[in-house]
Amino acid sequence: MLSLLFLLPPFFLFTPAWTLEFRYHNNHEIEQYLKQVSTSNPDITHLYSIGQSSKGQQLWVLALGVSPHQHTVGIPEFKYVGNMHGNEVLGRVLLLQLIDELVRSYRSNETWSLRLLNSTRIHILPTMNPDGFDVADKDCYNSQGRYNGNGIDLNRDFPDAFAGLQSQQLFEERREAEVQAVIGWLRTESFVLSANLHGGAVVASYPYDNSNGGSELVGGASIAPDNDVFVHLAKEYSHNHASMYRGNFCMDSRPFLEGITNGFQWYRLEGGMQDYNYVWGQCLEITLELSCCKYPPARELPALWNDNKKALLAYVQQVHLGVKGQVFDGSGEPVENAVVEVRGRRNICPFRTNQHGEYYRLLLPGNYTFTVTYPGHEVLTKTLSVPYGPDQYSALKHDFLLRRIARTTRRTVGSTTQTDATPTCNYTLQQKAGGAMNRPTWSSLAIGLSMAAVLRSLID
Repeated sequence: MLSLLFLLPPFFLFTPAWTLEFRYHNNHEIEQYLKQVSTSNPDITHLYSIGQSSKGQQLWVLALGVSPHQHTVGIPEFKYVGNMHGNEVLGRVLLLQLIDELVRSYRSNETWSLRLLNSTRIHILPTMNPDGFDVADKDCYNSQGRYNGNGIDLNRDFPDAFAGLQSQQLFEERREAEVQAVIGWLRTESFVLSANLHGGAVVASYPYDNSNGGSELVGGASIAPDNDVFVHLAKEYSHNHASMYRGNFCMDSRPFLEGITNGFQWYRLEGGMQDYNYVWGQCLEITLELSCCKYPPARELPALWNDNKKALLAYVQQVHLGVKGQVFDGSGEPVENAVVEVRGRRNICPFRTNQHGEYYRLLLPGNYTFTVTYPGHEVLTKTLSVPYGPDQYSALKHDFLLRRIARTTRRTVGSTTQTDATPTCNYTLQQKAGGAMNRPTWSSLAIGLSMAAVLRSLID
């Protein structure tokens, strides 16, 4: 037994309780840890790569759930992304601790963990920018390591809906490798809810981050159609955090009422990941700034984990807000690309069903009128009373059954919206998802954006 211990890297010399150390692990150690967890728990975990960094390092994701290898109809997909900026490092530690907490609690038959992993598929990407981490300065405010291996800020490199859809076209292949990987990831999984973890402040920021001065700009904030849900999600995190809800945690930061802020109202950000998730991925994502210091001293890590543990778990549970279900055609078959709209919520890219005919709409409790459209079928309108789902670990389930239009009937467009796909919104999910160890493939999508790439704030 002693000889076996000598063969193991120091990282795996756990205590008898298999406790994960509170320290900063390098990229190789994180990879080895994820492989060890996946190998030891093949029934509830699955390790896969979404691609490589600009310097060729794998971007590893660990999926957790009772069906970790592939999507299950009716089970929502959730994700956490850490270390997008290489020098903002707390997210790496918190996400490893979260993995450890989920696995250990499940193995201990703790009710909350059993219910969460039975009802949710959770994807965790501990580091989106491993190259930046490798050269990061262990200073609270220094920006060294923020950018990727090519010197690009990854949170300014995503297609931006407000940068001019009719401007110059820039193909995805010209974007940074890490950004391409996340774009492809969003197309291979039907993500419903997400958060990306940053440092340099303590606040939960929500879309939109940008604006072109249109109707979305209200009182200095850029308001998304699902603003009420975003505010709720941000508060869910801040009020479950030990101190974020106080709103004035960092000495060098402005106060944030209840510890939340609209992204644009804080400062304008073009090419951000959370807006891209929402507009093109129909995945609601917020940005979590979790430490005043970008690279907190290692001695503070246990306390920072305790500050965030409850909030991290509570936020995952919010994936069960609203309504979910499938759309079936006149023959009773689930249909892809049916448009499922909620009255009063005019999304830039309308929410569509995935390849399983599924839709997920995060909504607060209340009455909502849904409109479902699909070619060759009558427009279906239905009002649903939506309860609060997270406490039951399930959104309201409601399927829509469409009726075919008779061949002699001419399609008319009245007061009901008939939404057609546009080049910026029309893409379909790949049939294979979450299992390939190789980089996922996707077709090119020409995205319009302004060529002005201005690095504004170094906070987010």
